[in-house]
Amino acid sequence: MLWACVLLPQLALDGVMRRRANPEAPLALISGSAQRRVLQTVNAAARELGLRPGQSLTAAHAMTRAFATVEYDPDETARWHRLLAAWAYRFSSQVSLKYPRVLLMEVESSLGLFGPWPVFEARLRQELTALGFSHRIVVAPNPVAARMLANAHDGLAVTCNDSLQQVLEEMPVNRIGLSQEVSTAFGRMGLHRLRQVSALPRDTLARRFPPQVLQHLDTLLGRRPMPLECYVPPDHFDTRIELNFDVESHQALLFPLKRMIADLALFLGGRDSGVQRFIIHLEHVPSVGSVAPDTLIPVGLLSAEREADRLFELARGRLEQVVVPSPVRALRLQAKDLPAFVPSHRELFDDRPQQNMPWEQLRERLRARLGDEAVGGLGFHADHRPECAWLPTSASKPVMSVYNVSRPGWLLREPEHLSDSSVRVLAGPERIESGWWDGGDVRRDYFLVETRTGQRGWAYRNVGDDGGLLLQGWFA
Repeated sequence: MLWACVLLPQLALDGVMRRRANPEAPLALISGSAQRRVLQTVNAAARELGLRPGQSLTAAHAMTRAFATVEYDPDETARWHRLLAAWAYRFSSQVSLKYPRVLLMEVESSLGLFGPWPVFEARLRQELTALGFSHRIVVAPNPVAARMLANAHDGLAVTCNDSLQQVLEEMPVNRIGLSQEVSTAFGRMGLHRLRQVSALPRDTLARRFPPQVLQHLDTLLGRRPMPLECYVPPDHFDTRIELNFDVESHQALLFPLKRMIADLALFLGGRDSGVQRFIIHLEHVPSVGSVAPDTLIPVGLLSAEREADRLFELARGRLEQVVVPSPVRALRLQAKDLPAFVPSHRELFDDRPQQNMPWEQLRERLRARLGDEAVGGLGFHADHRPECAWLPTSASKPVMSVYNVSRPGWLLREPEHLSDSSVRVLAGPERIESGWWDGGDVRRDYFLVETRTGQRGWAYRNVGDDGGLLLQGWFA
């Protein structure tokens, strides 16, 4: 087996920066007690100002105030970790979150699908960069070795145990996952490389160090297997963004909403599913003496979808219809209806004009902009009377005629009189007698007619009536 270790060295910072409109601005994550706030980590722009992790916030403000601060949230960092595990699940069925800020993926079984490792690795790096997460990637025959090698390498690929032994022997003792106390003890003994430790007799190591040391070394060298708990995607998606300031316009909500939709699409890709319904919560600023209820914006689709741009377009259309009653402090997105996703059939050569869009996409966009009730379909009803032969329905696809006889696609609300001199009869009569059972009895002779301008219609004359023709519908 081959295991890839994806190390995410600044996971918390990257997670915050990707949700900011200007990620290049100086930023620091802070933690600590109220009496002594400390910079947990800083981005590159903040480093250029002279800020460093571990520095007190007071000292940082004494140097400059041209940087933003965000509270470090371990729970939020864990959520980012799980989201990236969902992303990795697209590429491997064995993904582990054993180590913090690390994804362990079994990749040998995926090479047949995603290509040789250099191609596979390039795709992983490209997608992680697009998602906004810095990373280091190493491959080794066992997961523990891959994790420890990522402490000192990036891009290293060790594919056999003999090569792994040689590479590990040159690893510093303080970079192979031993406790600080054990690493210091080895250093005082003059043992700074793993090959020096491996050269010692096992019984000597067993006498002088806890049994966990030998167990870890055996696991690292592949002599002892290590069980891993694999990640299983959850059955729902729930994410929340707290805004930096109170928002009162739709436009200011679009950037965080787009990020949330992108995370939803990422999650759906890992589960190989789509979403048919999700809810956007607008969390409002509480008024004096009361808590303002959330504004709920449901987004429903007639079929499962997972393309980020399309989901965002639908969510945007729903959001723009809502009147924001009070300033918004946070956004939340929940999706529980996650059915299996079946990609739509596409031709190898798509000859549609570039400005056109598939029916499904047009239908959902119209429903989002105009409302659910404004867009519908027509369903057939077993009745010979034209005005009773169809019913409105919420069909997911446009209904096509299944009759072998010609029927007009556009029926008038009320039949209109036709002048006999203005039309000529092309076919007919076709007699329809029906409706005696429901009080709507009709006895008509229908004709296919054509006007002077070439437009064709469907007209009838009641049986026994010598009057003119009544136009009931037009053909396309």
